[in-house]
Amino acid sequence: MSTVLIVDDAQFMRTMLSKLVEEEGYEVVGEAVNGIDAVQKYQELNPDLVTMDITMPEMDGIEAMVEIKKVDPDAKIIVCSAMGQKPMVVDALEAGAEDFIVKPIKPEKVKEAMKNILS
Repeated sequence: MSTVLIVDDAQFMRTMLSKLVEEEGYEVVGEAVNGIDAVQKYQELNPDLVTMDITMPEMDGIEAMVEIKKVDPDAKIIVCSAMGQKPMVVDALEAGAEDFIVKPIKPEKVKEAMKNILS
């Protein structure tokens, strides 16, 4: 079973994403509330996929992706962010994101992205 780490500073987003992940038959192995937390949890849990918010306290999602990619160049990350401006999307993809989903997220889009990356 594929495992997923959910990174978002908003509890309601983590809850909603967890539900989507589990509906698709994947396992949520952890949740992180900021980039620093995300990097630590990634190293501990070694998930198959990460959903990453960008705007978070302490360390943002772009920095966290860069750190995670240093540890594991093959890390699979989907960015889920309200910051859908083109430069932000480009930054995320350059940092190694597999996909970029703009909030408010559409459940089908998240499920499709997970399937594409994990299958």
